[in-house]
Parts: sequence; C-alpha cells; structure tokens
Amino acid sequence: MGVATTLPPPTTSKTLQKQHLEAVGAYQYVLTFLFMGPFFSLLVFVLLFTSLWPFSVFYLVWLYVDWDTPNQGGRRSEWIRNWAIWRQLRDYYPVKLVKTAELPPDRNYVLGAHPHGIMCTGFLCNFSTESNGFSQLFPGLRPWLAVLAGLFYLPVYRDYIMSFGLCPVSRQSLDFILSQPQLGQAVVIMVGGAHEALYSVPGEHCLTLQKRKGFVRLALRHGASLVPVYSFGENDIFRLKAFATGSWQHWCQLTFKKFMGFSPCIFWGRGLFSATSWGLLPFAVPITTVVGRPIPVPQRLHPTEEEVNHYHALYMMALEQLFEEHKESCGVPASTCLTFI
Repeated sequence: MGVATTLPPPTTSKTLQKQHLEAVGAYQYVLTFLFMGPFFSLLVFVLLFTSLWPFSVFYLVWLYVDWDTPNQGGRRSEWIRNWAIWRQLRDYYPVKLVKTAELPPDRNYVLGAHPHGIMCTGFLCNFSTESNGFSQLFPGLRPWLAVLAGLFYLPVYRDYIMSFGLCPVSRQSLDFILSQPQLGQAVVIMVGGAHEALYSVPGEHCLTLQKRKGFVRLALRHGASLVPVYSFGENDIFRLKAFATGSWQHWCQLTFKKFMGFSPCIFWGRGLFSATSWGLLPFAVPITTVVGRPIPVPQRLHPTEEEVNHYHALYMMALEQLFEEHKESCGVPASTCLTFI
C-alpha cells in the first residue's frame, strides 16, 4: 500500500497566540517528564509531618491496594489521551505519524521504537495520545507504550502516566497485555532504553540493538508480529553533552543506570522567551515517526536461541531498510547510515 501520513497545520498559518500555545504544550511535557514524579514523591512525604497527614496516609493506603494495577493493563483514560494540549505539543515541532503498511487487528504486535532520544517525544505523541489520530490510522489496534518500571513506584505520577496507556516494560506486564483474549494489542518497546539516550546526539543515528533480544523472545512467546518503527528527528530536539566511551564521566552514567534504571544526561534546549538563550524548551525540529511493515512471527512458548537470532536478524534488516527508504524525505543526508551497537 502507499504511505499514509498525518499532517499538522502548516506553520505559515500560525498566529502569535498559536505559537505561544505550542510552546506551552512542549514545555509542560518537559516539566512533567522531569519533575512531576519527584515533586509528588516529596509532597506525599512532607505532608506526613503536617496537619494534612491524612491525605498522604489515604494515598499510601490506596497505593498499596493498587500496587499491581500497572502490571495488569493499567487504567487508560481516552479523555486524557485526547486533551487539546497534546495537539499543541504535536504542532510545536511538528510531529508526524507515517503508516507504510496495514496492521490488521486480527493479531497482536510488538513494535520496536527507535531511537530513544532524551524524552521519547515522538512516541509519546503518536502512541500515547490521539493527537495524530492513531486509532483512525490503525483502526482496531490498542497501543501500549512500555516504559521504565521504576516510574510506576512514584506516587501520583504513576496514575498520570497509566492514563496514557503506559505500562511497565516488564515480563509480567507485557505478558498480561499480549495474553488478552481481544486481539489488536500493540506493545511499543523502546528497545535501546536508557543506554541509547546517551547517544542522542543531533544528526547521529546510533542504536543500541545488537544484543537487545528480549523483545524478540516476547514476540515469539505470543506469536505477535514484529514491527520496526523509526522516529526521525527525535535526537535533534535537544543538544547533548556526550562523553567518550571509557571516560570516567561515561562510567559514572553507566554505573548510575545500573542501580537506578536510567542514565543521567547533560542536555539543553532553547530559552522559553528567547531562541538564542539556553533552557529546557526543545528546539522546534520536525519529528516524523514511521511505522514499518509487520514481520510475521510464529508462536513458540519456549523459543530456541537459533529462532531468536533468526528473527532478530530479520528485524534489524527490516529496520535498516525502513531507515534507508525514508531518511531523505525526512531531511537526513543520503550518505547517513544507521549504526548498531
């Protein structure tokens, strides 16, 4: 089939008010991503020592009762997924969603998302909100964006991200989703994870994939088709201070990731009120998320290493082909190639 693309409004038609709304949409996502979890964790703790302690106690009891919900499909809210603020976030860059093939809802899918970038903005916008009309472009599919399991330990923030259809990237959680009687489940996994974020340098396309095979085993266990997804521009919306492999700074990042699950990065964007100053507002660089063709996978409850390696190799070839077919239309020089580590 041909390529189907969702297109945001042309930038030439934007009023000053529209530009401000878009900046607010982009900025609120950054602030929420970075600070909402720590803020509410601290708030719940501090309130325990004030006259408002019943609020914290009530929430902590609720947290105990609700602890397993993230691993059992979460608590999705279509109302939140359709908030107008996500359309402002989409239009700021702008973010596009490109469909290259049909994904029939008569089966399940494991979508490998690349690259991770700093904040996974394109994937959040396209799969966790309806700002680009995912449900219209892929009717019958139910997307789930799998993220770091530790995020679901953070009070209030866990409830917020569950409303988008986010789930822990754990075996228990993903097995639960792909074992549902209703087909059409589409699990989106950022395969490179936090390690790949360390290589989110503008203009570079370096993926942590060669030894990442857990998502292939997951697809084999459930007979879910593998789908490569590439988000062009994801690495370009922030500037990153990349440390050389083997340096003490890089060693500190990897050590921190080993214990905490994510890698601390030094990154910056532009200022909120000035494009020439630095700040946390991302650079308005187009992000184009291209969803590739499905790779049929047989169901193997106990896949062998040979089967895993075979479908992992097929997936890497399909991902590289997807990148080559769309890179020039997305502003990537023809001489640029994917790098796998």
